[in-house]
This record gives sequence, structure tokens and C-alpha cells, in this order.
Amino acid sequence: MNYQDYFRTRLDSLHDEGNYRVFADLQRKRGAFPTASHTDTDRTNDVTIWCSNDYLGMGQNPAVLAAMHDALDRVGAGAGGTRNISGTTHDHVLLERELADLHSKEAALLFTSGYVSNWAALGTLASEIPGCIVFSDALNHASMIEGIRHSRAAKVIWKHNDLADLEAKLAAADPNAPKLVAFESVYSMDGDIAPIKEICDLADKYGAMTYLDEVHAVGLYGPRGGGIAEREGLMDRLTVIEGTLGKAFGVVGGYIAASAELCDFVRSFASGFIFTTALPPAVAAGARASVQYLKASQIERDGQKARVAQVRAGLDAIGISHIENPSHIIPVMVGDPVKCKFISDTLMREYGIYIQPINYPTVPKGTERLRITPSPVHTAADIKHLLTALGELWTQCQIARTDMAAQ
Repeated sequence: MNYQDYFRTRLDSLHDEGNYRVFADLQRKRGAFPTASHTDTDRTNDVTIWCSNDYLGMGQNPAVLAAMHDALDRVGAGAGGTRNISGTTHDHVLLERELADLHSKEAALLFTSGYVSNWAALGTLASEIPGCIVFSDALNHASMIEGIRHSRAAKVIWKHNDLADLEAKLAAADPNAPKLVAFESVYSMDGDIAPIKEICDLADKYGAMTYLDEVHAVGLYGPRGGGIAEREGLMDRLTVIEGTLGKAFGVVGGYIAASAELCDFVRSFASGFIFTTALPPAVAAGARASVQYLKASQIERDGQKARVAQVRAGLDAIGISHIENPSHIIPVMVGDPVKCKFISDTLMREYGIYIQPINYPTVPKGTERLRITPSPVHTAADIKHLLTALGELWTQCQIARTDMAAQ
């Protein structure tokens, strides 16, 4: 086999389909988010980022930066080992306590990323509980899917947010088998929200544990940023709440919050936890400062809600189709991979706007989109410029407008 020819052919197919992914070479500017410098082959120019998962700009927050600088000065750079072998620093311990408190759980367990926390926790629970059946929402994140697959446990996929389908599948399962219902709160591509209470009701009825991924909700929802489950007063009904420190909290890392026994169980058996170097103490300190800050401050959440509403209203006014949902994520529908990439490239090159195209396999073919995430630090001028650019490109690409454009 000619391996290089094979690699080249597969990559050429991605290019032809408009699904080849290009990394944008960005340098964020301290204190100036969402502005960044973009370096292309022949030039460097300033751009406004409209697709960041740093939803609240906490990666630039002075309290977070100060905590990280302080930790660097106190203890140096790396943790020095795995959590089991010299890598558990006091900053890690304090962060886990902070996260347990955030979700009103007995304990929390820190991982190197949100992906790893899902993969390791779900994989460990499903594989180590004898005969466990995992009931997985059809639109669960790749990290959840991989964790469940890795466990080799029995898996039942239920239709996205479909309570009737979930109940039918729970009812059809062995009543004596251990069960785990795995789902998300805010789904990142469509921005819809799961019916958490009703899912918990079904889990209680059929004796199942619940595993809730809140990565696109922590920091953003609830009076202290505990997520959708906190906002709806349901945290005590979830067996496991999983979150990330790399989105609204603005740093990096993942975690689970649960009972002391469950966290200790995962800590003791999860290879994805045991055999990897711990996060740097400065990262843990910065994340803790971010969690503490957002437990007390509503300014960032209120500002984000206002910006989201303004962008949605502006899109409606110019007739650009976007998925209506109750979250902060605005999926602007293009429906064509080539056009989607062209719009993204042109926004960057000619308008100084960065929005990454979302194409297959992240979303189904025919649902290609721009995923816009307004933040509290986007200005009215930023919004006006974005809407003007999108309007011009929709006309240039001959993409149909909604009826609102004619009103």
C-alpha cells in the first residue's frame, strides 16, 4: 500500500467536499477580547472573534490572570507528575472543593479536559458496573460516545430529547440490570436544552443513574453558574454532573461532580485519570478564581443574554435564518458546505470577522452552518458590522432569506 497516496486521496476528498478544516492562526490580545491578530500566509490583521467558547471572556478576566500569575510565582510551571505520583498540588485540591460546592455535591474530580472527563468517567462507570446498560441521547458529544464505546457495555441510543422513546427503551430493558442515562443540558450545535426533570423522573422510575454533561452551561446558567440543573433546582437529582473549565470559565480542564464514593471509584479505576500528568497548578488556580468569580457576579451573564438577543433580532430583521433555541448559541444556517466555507473565508479576509464553518461530520450534511456565540464584550458596533457583512454575503451567495426580510 502506498500510504502517502492514501492519505493524500482522503484529504483531497475533504477539500472537494468543502469539509477540509483549516486552523486559523490567532493571537488573542490581553484585555481586548474578542479582538485577536490573525496571521495568514502573507499578512497579519486584526479580527473580531464571533465563535469562541470563551463565552463570557473569562480568559481575559483580571482575577483569573492574577491567580495564575500568583500560582506561577508560588510553585512554578508544571504539576510534576500524575495525580497519584506527586501531581496533586494544593491548588488541585482547592479547585475540586470549589467545583463540588458549585454543584452541591460531596466531591468533584478534575481531569485534563472536558473530553477526557467524559471519556474516562463514562467509560469507567459503564465498564466497571457489571451488566450496566447505557442509554445515550442520539446527539451526545463525541467524547461521551467514545467513552461508552470504550466501555464495551450494552448501549441503547434514544431519539434526541424524546422522552417517549427513552421510556420505551428503559421499559424494554432487563428491570434488574444496572442502568445509566447519559445526556447533555445544552447541545452545542443546535443550542437546544434537554428536559432534565422529566429525564430524571424516568430514571427514578426505572432505577437508572443519570449522567449530565453541562459543558456548554456551566458558568452561564443558574444563580451561581452551576448550569441548567442549578437554574432549574435539579442538581440533587443528578448522579453525575460533568463540566468543563475550558469554555465559560475561560481556562482548560474537565471534571465530574458526584458523591464521594462515585468520585473515588472513578479516581481509582479510570485509566484516563490515573495515567496522565495533572494540569499545571497555575491552570487550577486560574480555574478556581474563575469559578469563584462567576458564583458571585451576574454582570457577565446578563451582558451575554443582552448581546444574544440583539444578534438574534438583527438576523431576523435582515431575514437570515437561524435556529430558534433558548440558549446562548446562535446557529446561522447555510445548508451548503462550499458556501459555508466561502462565507467564513470571506468574513475573515474582507471583513475582519472570524466565524469557523461547521460542516459534516460535526453536523449532518445539508445542515452546514455558522455557529455564532455572542459575548458580553462584543459591542454594538461589533454587532452592526457582523450583520452588515452577513447580509452582503447572503446576497452574494444567493442564499434564500426568511419571510421577515420582506416585512
